[in-house]
Amino acid sequence: MALVYVALGSNLAHPRRQLARAARALARLPGTALVALSPNYASAPVGTTGAQPDYVNAVAALATVLPPRALLAHLHAIERRQRRRRHPSAPRNAARTLDLDLLLYGGRRIATAPLTVPHPRMHQRAFVLRPLLDIAPHARIPGHGLARRHEPTVRDQRIARTRTHRLH
Repeated sequence: MALVYVALGSNLAHPRRQLARAARALARLPGTALVALSPNYASAPVGTTGAQPDYVNAVAALATVLPPRALLAHLHAIERRQRRRRHPSAPRNAARTLDLDLLLYGGRRIATAPLTVPHPRMHQRAFVLRPLLDIAPHARIPGHGLARRHEPTVRDQRIARTRTHRLH
């Protein structure tokens, strides 16, 4: 059984509802239990070229027996069910109905196509660090140390706690 953390993000088609629906889907994954879910945060888009609506973000902690690649396949299936479309010609960080990123898988480091764990930019993103620290204040990012040590470096990124949709 591995303790893993998954980032949830959406800025299209009722983002809070998208996150609640995704959290319910995560809880139903085979061999997996939803251990914790952070509050939702509204954040400005990062790394985009055009105007976009703000994102709603959260982080889920899961206990799972699924191996990393199988878990990633399930995350992509949830995204597809919620109408996430990955187009090769779409700009990076384009608006989306749902984005599920595998942030941490236990204390493992994984570098295989298409999976990199820990997520390579998680320590540079307030929309990941803030909700992660809400549910795992002592989380460690392999290769980067304690997650909370990186929070001061992202203070200039706009982020605010927002309403959370009920899971039931």
